[in-house]
Amino acid sequence: MNTLDAQRIAAGVNRGELDPAQVLAGFEQRIALRNAQLNAIVGGRSEALDADLRHLQQRLAAGERPPLAGVPIVVKDVIWVEGRRVTQGSRLFQDFIAPHDAIAVERLRRAGALIVGMGNTSEFACKGLTTNRVYGVTRHPMDERLTPGGSSGGCAVAVADGMAPLALGTDGGGSSRRPPAHVGVVGFKPSWGAVPDSIGFPHAFNGLQVIAPIARHVGDAALLFEAIAGADRRDPDSVALAATDERVVRRPRIAYSPRLGLDVPVDADVESAVHAAIARLQQAGFDIERADPVWPAGVDEAALSPLQHVGLANLFGTAWREDAARFDPDISRQIERGMDWGGAQVAQAREAGRQIALTLAQFFTRFDFLVCPTTPCVAWPHDRLGPATIGGVAVEPRGHAVFTPFINHAMAPAISLPCGTGRDGLPVGLQLIAARGLDRTLLQVAAAIEQALQPLLPEKD
Repeated sequence: MNTLDAQRIAAGVNRGELDPAQVLAGFEQRIALRNAQLNAIVGGRSEALDADLRHLQQRLAAGERPPLAGVPIVVKDVIWVEGRRVTQGSRLFQDFIAPHDAIAVERLRRAGALIVGMGNTSEFACKGLTTNRVYGVTRHPMDERLTPGGSSGGCAVAVADGMAPLALGTDGGGSSRRPPAHVGVVGFKPSWGAVPDSIGFPHAFNGLQVIAPIARHVGDAALLFEAIAGADRRDPDSVALAATDERVVRRPRIAYSPRLGLDVPVDADVESAVHAAIARLQQAGFDIERADPVWPAGVDEAALSPLQHVGLANLFGTAWREDAARFDPDISRQIERGMDWGGAQVAQAREAGRQIALTLAQFFTRFDFLVCPTTPCVAWPHDRLGPATIGGVAVEPRGHAVFTPFINHAMAPAISLPCGTGRDGLPVGLQLIAARGLDRTLLQVAAAIEQALQPLLPEKD
């Protein structure tokens, strides 16, 4: 039962062909079998799950046909789920019980989904691998010595390993694109404002972080997205999205940038897998042109880092001063840096983000989509912040994260699709990016690309 995808589960439950209790039991058996090794789902089973199942059965008996009927889902341990312990991977919140549902979680319940657990995260979702001082390390499902990346690693591993067909992550700089790329599933970052997000914890990177679907297939990611997207009066940043642009779907103009126009190294195995994927798409009839965005001088990920550091210092600086030992040492260093940044440096970082958004908007006057690697490397050992070298060049700990943060600053939608494998058979991801607001068009084209890339991918069990 655990190998069924979300669309098939919902359709089968709504037709009366599948019993949601049996579906749930199948996935819970998988969790019991695998989660102790991988540590993807944290916090234990909620007693509310049985009540949610009974409520769904009553709705079905009354003739309702909700779009996610009986679909198990994992929610990242930073998103409020009423009555659940939601820790943000922090000792500061290890006893926090969410008083309300996040808006996206409200919509999940309305759509008939069943929340089977919370996905492990890095502390405050601010680190590129998934480990914290509350729950510990999440391990890669193909090799437990490796990390799935972060910070939505628990969600990505749960989906990749068959513990749930769907997960709800967050993405403030690639947190729900890079882990899916590393474990071979789909991670979709919507446009800023597409999914309301005003009920819950304040974000360290306000204006960048979005609620993000993770799934095994694009169709499932789209199903989840449609259940949670759309404006809400409680969130002044939320927006209504445009319908699918059928002209673009019929003949998309796609630019391919091997390094996103950045002077950064890429491992040879990733480069080879991505080149093979591009060749396959061209053979399948996609119009792909080699072109790079031209970013303003001095704009790179390092220029943006003050925003996250200052955000953390603003939220947690007082608690850090009182007892720094309660914090992950890597998060402590970010908070300490945030204390030191001056106002002019923060303003420069904000302006760098705006220039990124303007550059990408101009690029999309020539093209409908931009494709590049999701990450420049495959997964690395879980006891390191990042690989020491990429492409034979020594890199900083964030060297693995270079291709995703710019898209958050552009407020644009992007999706990571499995596109092949690198060394040791580890998955490689292809990132597809569109202009802000074209989420539905992006998902339609991503589904066609996914289909074209199937011959390059290992079979999913």
